[in-house]
Amino acid sequence: MKKSWIIPAVALVIAALVNFVARATGNAPVAAMVKPALLPLIALTTVAAAGGMDSKTIRLLVIAQLLGCAGDIFLIGSGTLPFAIGLVCFLVWHIFYCINFGGQSWKGLKPGQWAIAIAVMAAAVAGLLLAIGVKGTFLAPFAVYGFMLMMLIFSGFAGVIRGLKNPATWWIITAGAILFAFSDSLIAVQTFGSPSVLLEFLVMVTYVIAQCLLAWGGLRLFKAD
Repeated sequence: MKKSWIIPAVALVIAALVNFVARATGNAPVAAMVKPALLPLIALTTVAAAGGMDSKTIRLLVIAQLLGCAGDIFLIGSGTLPFAIGLVCFLVWHIFYCINFGGQSWKGLKPGQWAIAIAVMAAAVAGLLLAIGVKGTFLAPFAVYGFMLMMLIFSGFAGVIRGLKNPATWWIITAGAILFAFSDSLIAVQTFGSPSVLLEFLVMVTYVIAQCLLAWGGLRLFKAD
């Protein structure tokens, strides 16, 4: 990797720490101001580390990261419409990541294996929704979004259980996807439970780490091509 990635990476660490401290101290305005910079900085670090965007893997990574930035911006706003647009941005984000990672890890899966995987993922989503207490008009969109979270986890875990080359890479992707699902689950807990400063802090810490792990996993796949 070229050392040009160090500058955006350092900027990312500083921005993330500012956001974390703001979350931990309940300074919502500062946290909201810094949050939209996180994904662009991850994208810049990704491009710099890859030496450009000549690879399909890197292009898909950056598109997903910029969609995440758009989602972050809309979710800062209040009201149903900004929330819905932000959710759609993240939904498409997951699709791009699944195309990127699952496009490699899912190759050759048999119909029976897909049937088992879908059943397990559907059961996991149903269990999460029930545990969190999602209901009413939120149930259908959260179910769809939750299933895409499971698909992203499966994109990484399929590479692990199938013993694909570069097993550490697939573990990194799986860990990033699980952390992302955990972060979003905490958001749902806040929405349908009692919001707290601690939950806000945990959401951001796990979210940023998840995004970094997924970017790192994508870069490792790029290097292995």
